[in-house]
Amino acid sequence: MIDPKHPLIDLHRHLDGSVRLKTILELGRQHNLPLPAWDIEGLRPHVQIMEPQPGVMAFLEKFKWMTGVLVDYDACRRIAYENVLDAQTEGIHYLELRFSPWFMALPHGLNPAGVVEAVVDGVQAGATQTGVLVKLIGIISRTFGPETGMKELEALLTQRDHLVALDLAGDEANFPGVLFEEHFRRGREAGWRVTVHAGEAAGAESVWQALNALGAERVGHATRIGEDPALVEHMAKKGIGIEANLTSNVQTSTVASLAVHPLKDWLEQGLKATINTDDPGISGIDLRFEYEQAAPAAGLTTAQTHLAQRNALDIAFISEVERANLLALAAG
Repeated sequence: MIDPKHPLIDLHRHLDGSVRLKTILELGRQHNLPLPAWDIEGLRPHVQIMEPQPGVMAFLEKFKWMTGVLVDYDACRRIAYENVLDAQTEGIHYLELRFSPWFMALPHGLNPAGVVEAVVDGVQAGATQTGVLVKLIGIISRTFGPETGMKELEALLTQRDHLVALDLAGDEANFPGVLFEEHFRRGREAGWRVTVHAGEAAGAESVWQALNALGAERVGHATRIGEDPALVEHMAKKGIGIEANLTSNVQTSTVASLAVHPLKDWLEQGLKATINTDDPGISGIDLRFEYEQAAPAAGLTTAQTHLAQRNALDIAFISEVERANLLALAAG
C-alpha cells in the first residue's frame, strides 16, 4: 500500500511507452496512418502486453504504434504533456520521465534535436498546469550502436539544462556498456546524473561496468545482481539505487513471476530499491497498481512497500530543497 505521509514517486517511466490509446487513435486518424484497429479495445492487444513476452526485445516491439504516431514535433509535444497530466491523475508528486529521441524520431524521420525540444516544451507545459514536479532523463539507445548513440547524445545536449540525467537502454545483451563509455564521460561533464539499464538481459558484469565505467548512481531493473553477492554488498554499502519494475519484469520474462521477483530480498538486504512503472501504457498498469497489487503479489509487506516509497525520495535526482518541499506537500 501507499504511505499517504510520503510523496508518491516514479523514477523509471519511459514517456514513449506511456502514450494514451485514445491519442494513438486520434493521431492515426489525423495523419492517415495504417493503424491495426480503429477503436480502443481493438487497438489494445497491438500495443499492450496481454501475456509474457519471450524477452526484452519482444516487449519493445509493442512500441511500434507508441512511436509510430509521432509524425511531427507537435505529436511529441502532446504525448510529453499528456504524460504529466496522467501522472497527476495517478496522484504522483514527483516524476522522472526518460526518453530516447532517436527512437522517437526514427519512424517518421524527425530531427532528434527537434524531438528533444518538443518533449521539453510538453513536459514544462504539463508541469506548469498540474504542479507535478517533473525531471527529464535522456536515453542513449544502445540498440542503434555507439556511432548513432553519439548523435543521440548531441541531440540531448542541445537541451542540456533541461535534462537532469543520462541513461542507457535497449539491447543490453548485444550492445554492452563498454561501447558507450565516451558518451557517458561527456554526459557527466555536462553535469548530468547517471542511471543505466543493466542486469536485465545481461548479468552482474553489466552492472559492475555501469557503476565503475559509466558512473551510474542508480540501476534500472538490476534483476540479475544476485548472481554476484559481492555486487549486492557493494550496492548496499554505497547506497546505489535500484529502479525496480515489477510487472514489466514478468512481462519481459526477466523474472518468472511476481512471487520470485528479487525486490523483497533487496529491501531485506538494505538495498535502496524502489517501485516504478517502466512503460505503463504498454504494461496496462499505473503506479498505484504496482504498489497496491504487484508489490503484495511479490511478497512485500506494507512496511516494505513504504520503505521502497521512502527510498524513491532518497535516491531521486532532486535537490535537498525539492526533497523537503515534496515531503511537506505529501504531509499536507
